[in-house]
Amino acid sequence: MTGSPTALERIFYPPAPEPWTRRALLSPLALLSWTYSGAVRLRGALYDSGLLRAEHVEGLRVISIGNLNVGGTGKTPAVLHLAELLIREGRKVGILTRGYGRESQQPLTFKGTEPLPAVTEAGDEPLLLARRCPGARLFVGADRVAAALRARDDFGLDTVLLDDGFQHRRLHRDEDLVVVDEAVGLGNGQLLPRGPLREPPSALRRATLLWLRAAPGDAAPNPWLEGLSTPRVRTRYGPTGWWDPSGTEHATTALEGRPVLALAGLARPGGFLKTVTTLGAEVRDAALFPDHHRFSADELRQVEARAREQGALIVTTEKDAVRLPPGFEAWVVRLGVEVLEGEAHLKRALGLSGKTRDL
Repeated sequence: MTGSPTALERIFYPPAPEPWTRRALLSPLALLSWTYSGAVRLRGALYDSGLLRAEHVEGLRVISIGNLNVGGTGKTPAVLHLAELLIREGRKVGILTRGYGRESQQPLTFKGTEPLPAVTEAGDEPLLLARRCPGARLFVGADRVAAALRARDDFGLDTVLLDDGFQHRRLHRDEDLVVVDEAVGLGNGQLLPRGPLREPPSALRRATLLWLRAAPGDAAPNPWLEGLSTPRVRTRYGPTGWWDPSGTEHATTALEGRPVLALAGLARPGGFLKTVTTLGAEVRDAALFPDHHRFSADELRQVEARAREQGALIVTTEKDAVRLPPGFEAWVVRLGVEVLEGEAHLKRALGLSGKTRDL
């Protein structure tokens, strides 16, 4: 690149982080990070020592899917893939999720085959999970132990996936899957707010399986993963098709050469923009908002006006699509997961025996 980078270039090619200095180490940000780190380590030590105990729900297999990073590692596609796989193998599956960003505090349960609550009641990710995997029952609420008991006692489920569960240690789990994006790694290895981590890298020792999201090309060695003997499954995420505003499915080539405006509220929108570009669309403009952003009517009118000026179609992600009002015309790209390595480790973690179908 030459000259000053454009907004889109800054997303595609983020600048390298500045080196740490003595002044940075003494900054208020560093002090906040040390305070947060102390609280996290103390809580972890209380669980590790047995002074705080996780609650078992007998007769229910609990599989946690989580991460160390704040947002954007690819956890939701992993949950979807595992839920679909378990259902194909005859398991009665539930997904326990907090429902980040919802306005209601009431616990909810629903399936994609039933009338769905509003996004303000449930949050965007639970609705996406229900729509994509209608055979799984969603349990939305802060008390995941109560949700697990209800899954077993009221609905006769035998397996639940604990969404974003690595730090939720109150519910005992049979397996702890941790999602790591090879392209992102663990950042600078620092905890919030000085870095992207919710726990120190040493917490990875609790994981029973590492779910690696393969980076394009050859990934650089990740120093945080070296020395860990934890079993690993390596996966690749990729687009499976486009859905037009009427809900009709199209091939991944449907928007080749077409000008588009990319609309997203994601923690790391660069991956979405690269996917759209890889599919041959011409990204003329991008309307990017914070993760889980609730789009206002004025914001969406401005997006539509910008798209008309560019002669562009609006494209978005599945997670963002559930927060768009009915009648808003946007094309939606859907992602799928392909297992590259570690299928045997994955089957063991899921409690599956024999040949797994359609993995």
